[in-house]
Amino acid sequence: MHVFLRSPLAAGFLISTLVFLGIVTVRNTGSLESTELAAYDWQIRLQPKVPESKSRIVLIEVTDNCIKSQGQWPLTDGTVNQILKILISYGSRAIGLDLYRDMPIPPGGDELGATLNSNPTIITTMKFGGDREIGVPPPWMLKNPEQLGFNDILVDRGGIVRRGLLFLDDGKNVYYSFALRLALLYLQAEGIAPQADKSNPQHIRLGKISIRPLQPNEGGYVGADDRGYQFLLDYKHIQSAADIISLETLLTGRIQAEAIRDKIVIIGTTAEGVKDFFYTPFSRGFNYDQQISGIALHAYIVNQLIRVALARDSPPQTLREVYEWLWILLWSLLGGALGLKVRSPWKFAILSLTGLLCLFSIVYGAFLNGWWVPLIPPAMAWVISAAVDTAYMANLEKRERASLMSLFSKHVSREVAEVIWKQRSQFSYGGRPRPQKLIETVMFTDLKGFTSMTEKLDPHVLIDWLNTYLEAMAKLVMDYGGIIDEYTGDGFKADFGVPLPRITETEIGQDAINAVSCALAMDEEMNRLNTHWREQNLPTGNMRIGIFTGPVVAGSLGSAQRLKYTTIGDTVNIASRLESFSKDSPTPESAQSHCRIFIGETTLFYLGNQFKIRKVGEASLKGKVQKITIYHVFGRINPQPTEAKLGDRS
Repeated sequence: MHVFLRSPLAAGFLISTLVFLGIVTVRNTGSLESTELAAYDWQIRLQPKVPESKSRIVLIEVTDNCIKSQGQWPLTDGTVNQILKILISYGSRAIGLDLYRDMPIPPGGDELGATLNSNPTIITTMKFGGDREIGVPPPWMLKNPEQLGFNDILVDRGGIVRRGLLFLDDGKNVYYSFALRLALLYLQAEGIAPQADKSNPQHIRLGKISIRPLQPNEGGYVGADDRGYQFLLDYKHIQSAADIISLETLLTGRIQAEAIRDKIVIIGTTAEGVKDFFYTPFSRGFNYDQQISGIALHAYIVNQLIRVALARDSPPQTLREVYEWLWILLWSLLGGALGLKVRSPWKFAILSLTGLLCLFSIVYGAFLNGWWVPLIPPAMAWVISAAVDTAYMANLEKRERASLMSLFSKHVSREVAEVIWKQRSQFSYGGRPRPQKLIETVMFTDLKGFTSMTEKLDPHVLIDWLNTYLEAMAKLVMDYGGIIDEYTGDGFKADFGVPLPRITETEIGQDAINAVSCALAMDEEMNRLNTHWREQNLPTGNMRIGIFTGPVVAGSLGSAQRLKYTTIGDTVNIASRLESFSKDSPTPESAQSHCRIFIGETTLFYLGNQFKIRKVGEASLKGKVQKITIYHVFGRINPQPTEAKLGDRS
């Protein structure tokens, strides 16, 4: 568990979770509400425009020209009574009077009252009002409360109407909305009456569909006005929800009865001076006319309620809050996974955009199937989580690279360092090489007679002489793919086959060949250095090298402040003993060589017939119970113009 908590995966999960919590917190303050509602409007505008096959509603518009021709506003009670009698004679199924009659407007008040009270298919209006609006009482002459409906409209912050109302109450009585009254009159002829939902009697059901009341924090809303019984408007068929007839056309008899018969008729004003207009999700476009009239909005709400009952076309549904949280968390985790896995900026940008397109496709597909699924919070979670995890991984990799390069870059070639970095997952964990068992070839070197040399030379001359020697030999080790993991004064230890594990016998064998080739190259380099030192009247040197191939344990030792990558094990000990074996005993080839190279039998196994090798014999090395067969390498059988090095074996 501790290992998991230190892993990038755990850190990425934690980052994604924190991003999720942050976005949910910001969302709960209402800061994202306007953006989420705008995204909902966008989906409404994108939904396919399917016209109604049959118009059920007719609007009788009182325009500016109508008011001018009538000579006054409001219309008199007598004019309203004349309108109602014409519509009744034409056989309308329901009549909605969206003109306030809270006080007499003579002449004709008594006649209007008689018409209203004798025709239950006529629905009149009142207004509850609120903090910023003044309420309007019911018609003064109305006796039947079932012919009354409120025409209050819920307007969101920003002025957009996205919700409809079915019921309101004043603490004593429950009132029906104007649109619901008209829809129920129409549905009554279809044999449909409102019922309580079987699973929740508090919910109303029209036909087979229950309308669940919208809660203050559902969809994109946060702390919305929750008065009454609310539902979401889907704005389907908004362009064809009703036919439109002007009042002048009706009063002059230029309309056929078939245009009115068996339909819902709503009478109201569209005059600019009356200011009965509202913004909808379609008002965000570039059209000149950005508003719709109040009667058009009521007509649309009536149309949607009828579709619910007859076509089983449910209003948009919202997810429960816990499911919205899980949805946002999912995209935060997906964004975190993207940030953890993708390093290429171009690939990251392409996948980020692809993810956003997938998110929108899912959300829009859900909307077309009747569900309002959040878009903005998961999109933010996807982008922010991906960006933060990417920044975290970039910083982690920077630190890991610095840590790894501090261990290896000074001791290996640039090519090897890049290979180590690219394949760090094979051996690195948390910026430190993970301990591992592997097969490698170990080399130990030492200078013969160095102790006596230190007594003859001045300190600065000695250090310069030694640095020249070590720099030349270290370069050869790096050229042949080795790593120097330890300096011991005048000698060093080199590893061939770390830190990347060798899997095949061919790879293990190549490391052994590289180590022996490097030793022979050191012999040539020692000869060149001795020539140079003689010219400067400086001491010359001879080397001893021990090489052995076998299993080791590789890893980093030390504290966090002083970390060192090294190898340990019996193979390392044997290589060290081979280097120091018979320090002062000359070999038959010593006169032609400045470097004595001893190898073990395991190394010999991988060399094939490439080198000149002489068996020295079996010997008991210091600290070893079993005898070791020792071989002396003194040249190549077929010298190559350019020997294979790591850079040539990629």
